[in-house]
Amino acid sequence: MPKTEVILIQNIVGLGGESDLVKVAAGYARNYLFPQGLAVPLTGANKRRIDALKQRRGEREAHEFNTMTELSKSISKLLTVLQVKTGDDGKMFGSVTAGMITDQLKSQFDIVLDKRKIHLEHPIKALGEHEIELRLHPEVVATLKVRVESTTPGAAPTEARSARPEGRERPEGGKDGAARTESRGHKRADRAREEKAPVETAEKPARPERKPRVEKPAKPAKAEKPEKAEKGE
Repeated sequence: MPKTEVILIQNIVGLGGESDLVKVAAGYARNYLFPQGLAVPLTGANKRRIDALKQRRGEREAHEFNTMTELSKSISKLLTVLQVKTGDDGKMFGSVTAGMITDQLKSQFDIVLDKRKIHLEHPIKALGEHEIELRLHPEVVATLKVRVESTTPGAAPTEARSARPEGRERPEGGKDGAARTESRGHKRADRAREEKAPVETAEKPARPERKPRVEKPAKPAKAEKPEKAEKGE
């Protein structure tokens, strides 16, 4: 495919800025760059425009730098809230994308930002707050705070649902319900013993002393009867 050299008179992402000399496909230059006023053919007359284009480029880049610097200061103070669908356990369906963040910036703060400036190292797949890096300019980097919330009633992050209050340990042995029931039974038994204790420890009235039992004299032993004489004596 034949190439042709052109002078860019507009900034084109991925190709170059004003006053740059670049080689592109002849058909691309003829059918797109020239009709759109983005470039001109490299000729002697057009070369004289390079100095003016360089000056305009410098002014544009300085304006972009100042604008992005101010924007980074503003963004660092913002908290963007995104609402997503989740299951009852708080797990998201899908993940948060750069496009979703740019849309929310537009609707929430009226900030228009190219999604290619949002750098996501890893897909956001969990509820909660996240810090996102924004590469606003080659020399300007900002941090945006994003909070992901669930639209499902009662849903919460898994970590929050499984967290236990501090100072409360799970009883050893058996399930939680059985352990709690046993503990309540011990408490009730202790309380019952405390309530009965005064009754059991109260002094009982002394019983009247019984008169000593007089032992009766033993009956005399009966005399043995003489044996009957044998018959015939």
